[in-house]
Amino acid sequence: MADPRRNAAIWFAEDGYDPDAKGVNGRRVAGASFLKGFAAHADVDEFVSLSQGRKGADAFAARMKALGVTRPVRGANFFNARKIAPLETVYFPAPNYAAELWRRQSLGASAYSICGITHTTATAAVMQGMVDLRAAPQQEWDAIVCTSRAVHASQVAQLDEIDSYFSERFGKVPARPQMPVIPLGLNVADHAHDATARARLRRRMGWKKDDIVFATLSRLTPYGKFDPLPLFIALENAQKRLPKPLKLHFVACGLYADGHSRKVFEESAAALMPSVSYTHLDGASATARSEALSGGDIFTFPIDNIQETFGLAPLEAMAAGLPVITADWDGMRDTVTGNVGITIPTRALPASRGQMDAWGYLSKRLSYAQYGNTNSALVEVDLAALTEAITALASDPAKRRAMGQAGLARVQAEYDWRVIIPRYQDLWAELSAIRRTATRDEPPKHLHANPAAPAPQKLFASYPSEVLPRGIGRCAATQAEAELEEVYALRGYARMGAPFEKLKTLQAVLGAVEQSGTDGTRAEKVAEALRMNALTVDRCYIWLLKYGFLERVSS
Repeated sequence: MADPRRNAAIWFAEDGYDPDAKGVNGRRVAGASFLKGFAAHADVDEFVSLSQGRKGADAFAARMKALGVTRPVRGANFFNARKIAPLETVYFPAPNYAAELWRRQSLGASAYSICGITHTTATAAVMQGMVDLRAAPQQEWDAIVCTSRAVHASQVAQLDEIDSYFSERFGKVPARPQMPVIPLGLNVADHAHDATARARLRRRMGWKKDDIVFATLSRLTPYGKFDPLPLFIALENAQKRLPKPLKLHFVACGLYADGHSRKVFEESAAALMPSVSYTHLDGASATARSEALSGGDIFTFPIDNIQETFGLAPLEAMAAGLPVITADWDGMRDTVTGNVGITIPTRALPASRGQMDAWGYLSKRLSYAQYGNTNSALVEVDLAALTEAITALASDPAKRRAMGQAGLARVQAEYDWRVIIPRYQDLWAELSAIRRTATRDEPPKHLHANPAAPAPQKLFASYPSEVLPRGIGRCAATQAEAELEEVYALRGYARMGAPFEKLKTLQAVLGAVEQSGTDGTRAEKVAEALRMNALTVDRCYIWLLKYGFLERVSS
């Protein structure tokens, strides 16, 4: 039997795991890949989702079945998260899970751990989310998985700013979440070199056998991924240096974010690298992605944008056996070693030169696109080094083969989900150990006060003339002229969704009161007789009084 402490309930909403239905972006591609890897390699006895109702649980179960899972699959509801037991951790597919911490608070902060993961961390929502996280009931047995050393450093830098402010304002700060560096993974076999796809693309394009194809797999967004102009300049410079018979081509496989992005890529390619062909492939097509990786000879990924945190595409290229030329930028610094590719030096300005942009984004003078665009403009990707790298690999087929083989070996050994999933499971077990140790002497509690969600009757206690005591008091049924079912229907509670109580519950309570005769009965007696929660009966009593189905009886 597998240890449930090494398992986690998957916080599930389609938006986090379905790039085909919700749109292709990094976090959804990574989420879908994670689920596939988790289904295939997790050492667990069951797969558990935490979602909003039956629809989410059914969608998760269907996804697991499609991935070949035969072990038990079950779902727990957001509003009854204790049902994840015996699991002790919830996996959340983003870093800003403050809302989930407040939801947990009503059960007690030690009810379970929450483990998030970084994707893009440059948005205002994510940066504010980190502030909210520190203000929420976050504990040391919670975690944020950082996918690269660079994003870990950036998160620590923001935490230092937040904690310095909180310490100055409130005198102390809570323990930080665990922040291990665990890279994104991939299912290596999904990206294997496909000789048929290679031949199909090169035949369709009319490229010669010895032509050199540089490929990228990316969202084609100059303000949100990478500025293509330095790459185009470097490709043109390299083409001029290479022997005449050697022809270079560039394939951009991805989705243009908008007309502006298409214009920048296509017009700049035509103007800046007239000697190098430019081909666009649809990044939403699995066939096109396979053609780009298999039809290419060298993968290039000159990222200069703070939107990136890890860079999954270079791993996919390595899985296809391609050498990689990438910027020495955040996650690529971890993944692209000297034996699998070439990293190009990047340079940026000091912090004092960018505060105006931070304030501009915070005050909404700059949109997220403008914020990313400005930061990209202020990052140098060494043009001479990029030109040299392109020239060197284009002219050395043996080096390309050696790097491609080393890249495939590296990604199989270090980044396949077969290797990464156990690291997640180790982390979840560690979080359970931290929580159990820290709360060993904590007295058990059922519900905890939650300042983010006070009971409306407490928050607005000053509004009514009187606040009734628990149990309301003795009430008897009246000879009401209207039928309960008719009033309930006229009021339209069911049409609103999530009615305060079901019709059959109200009917059962009224029936129990009717049986008590003219002397009436107290709500707690009805609760005992019907084996209902006293809170439920109180809610029914006040509604039945509201519409004249009950009347108060003197004790």
